[in-house]
Amino acid sequence: MRYFTALVHQDGDSAYGLSFPDLPGCFAAAEDWNGISAAVTEALDLWFEDMPDVEPASLNVIRARADVRDAVAAGAVLMTVPYIPADTALERVNVSMERGLLRAIDETAKARKMTRSAFLASAARRELVGA
Repeated sequence: MRYFTALVHQDGDSAYGLSFPDLPGCFAAAEDWNGISAAVTEALDLWFEDMPDVEPASLNVIRARADVRDAVAAGAVLMTVPYIPADTALERVNVSMERGLLRAIDETAKARKMTRSAFLASAARRELVGA
């Protein structure tokens, strides 16, 4: 998992706009603060579909950029966001957990018409990146 720095800005009561100084042309928008995680994940996934892999710059390097300083002076905030690169290859793992928790997972997964694996992967992703 890598962490990219986003510039979050909002004009008045508009949606939140996000841009990524490391990733030219990568933008996201969210109607409210709680929607930022999902918007960021989608924007980063789409950007990396067509662009080369990029290592994120450090926060100090980002802060030193004139365009970033200007945006922050105008009211934007910096937010570090996690990114898990899309990799659809499956890998089998062995996991141990409490029996009662496993039963609850299986019941919930079944109610949502998901497999145990899909449910656990979804829960892990939501915990890691908030999306």
